[in-house]
Amino acid sequence: MNIKTIDAGMLSRMFLAGAKNLEAKKEWINELNVFPVPDGDTGTNMTMTIMSAAAEVSALTDPDMETLAKAISSGSLRGARGNSGVILSQLLRGFTKSVKKAKELDALAVAAAMERAVETAYKAVMKPKEGTILTVAREAALKAAEIAPEADELQPFFEKVFAHAEETLARTPEMLPVLKEAGVVDSGGQGLLEVLRGAIDGFLGKEVDYSDFERTAGPAVTKISPQAEADIKFGYCTEFIILLDKPLPLEEEHKFKEFLTSLGDSIVLVADDEIVKVHVHTNHPGQAIERALTYGALSRMKIDNMREEHQEKLIKDAEKLAKQQAEEEKKQEPAKEVGFIAVSAGDGLTDIFRELGVDYLIEGGQTMNPSTEDMLNAIDKVNAKAVYILPNNKNIILAANQARDLTEDKKIIVVPTKTVPQGVTALISYVPEKSLEENTAEMEEAIARVKTGQITYAVRDTRIEENEIHEGDIMGIGDKGILAVGGNKEKVAEDTVDAMIFDDAEIISIYYGADASEEKAEELAATLEEKYPDCEVEINYGGQPIYYYIISVE
Repeated sequence: MNIKTIDAGMLSRMFLAGAKNLEAKKEWINELNVFPVPDGDTGTNMTMTIMSAAAEVSALTDPDMETLAKAISSGSLRGARGNSGVILSQLLRGFTKSVKKAKELDALAVAAAMERAVETAYKAVMKPKEGTILTVAREAALKAAEIAPEADELQPFFEKVFAHAEETLARTPEMLPVLKEAGVVDSGGQGLLEVLRGAIDGFLGKEVDYSDFERTAGPAVTKISPQAEADIKFGYCTEFIILLDKPLPLEEEHKFKEFLTSLGDSIVLVADDEIVKVHVHTNHPGQAIERALTYGALSRMKIDNMREEHQEKLIKDAEKLAKQQAEEEKKQEPAKEVGFIAVSAGDGLTDIFRELGVDYLIEGGQTMNPSTEDMLNAIDKVNAKAVYILPNNKNIILAANQARDLTEDKKIIVVPTKTVPQGVTALISYVPEKSLEENTAEMEEAIARVKTGQITYAVRDTRIEENEIHEGDIMGIGDKGILAVGGNKEKVAEDTVDAMIFDDAEIISIYYGADASEEKAEELAATLEEKYPDCEVEINYGGQPIYYYIISVE
């Protein structure tokens, strides 16, 4: 292929092909998760991030580079989920910033855009770690910069850059020992590689089905005119299949169709030697059925009252409108000084956060990381001048920070809570009489004293930090790695506390999940009280999925 430049149309096809390839590989990428927990979600997070942008791109007709760049950047930023998704969105943001004013891109322009992408992504991460998606992106950009000045055609240029990215990904286990122990490459880096692989396929003209990309939109109320119901001339959507007694002659087929036309509209009639499929909108479904019975037996009969469905739609639209109006009225109330948003999974945890004064709870956590868009919607719902966000998961902090940076009309403070117990501690530490600065400092100081262990099960065999782990084993995962492995939930929980306990510890808090019982939680608490008499042991119902117990020591 003697192609030296790409335009907006080609870049759009490449981007959508990259998104499609990532989506196709997401479950495989999820399985590359280092910890063998039942919620490996790198592939899911990256896919949901890029598909948000793909929906924006697929809605464009004949885009130029600027409108394409805006769609990719805006869609990925707002749809970003998890650390890997946020980093991917920042890579896309940097790339599009570099190309948005261009009409066509040659190798030098692509290399410059890749360099800008890496700079943007590294700035978004507080402590960049090598051996990750960032490393793969950086090395690909360095290779592009190295070969671009001599690159005339784009196909060999893309292929060399991809080959170097692939080699870099293969080396990630040497950069991160935890990857080597688990016998996997970095999942985020693999996700990026699949985006690049798909983009090159798009460039080469390989067939990609773009029909699955749907534009995402917020809830909208359909405006119904007074004539809307009158416009439904025929009220019953009628469908059935005739199992013919004998083949239907062409002449008879035409007569039957004419009869249906006299009854209604929207007629579909498809016949072969054995069956006839019929669809008609009519006010007399019985007459259509009676005529059909003269040809044979009926199957898969379905009659829907379209007027009734229309009434239900009117009611739902009215409910939506009323809800929107109520929210607007709430916005018109005087804003309070400080509000709180927390991420929570589990009805018990949600109740605890509400009791502690959280204004808006985002459902999610380890099993489903909320997007930047989810955060922005929550911020919009909280009628306060300043809003604290408690992510309660290390994989959600970057999305919260991104939402903060996109908010202009409120002061947003992200308290970097990595676990639910840290979120609870942060809320308890808040003192309304103190300033935002004082509260933020004290909340961050308080959460630093909280140690958290989470008890779950392994979904595959692996080896991590000298621990031989087999599928089905119970694991205690601490703030920095595996703390205990065994076959009994409560014994592993006890061993996890043993690994977390420290000399001045005062409180051990147990949150038992949906798959644990209050009775077993009380037995565990009694064991810990006997073992650590100087500590107060608390039990709370969390209701969280997947994690039998979440336990904190502070």
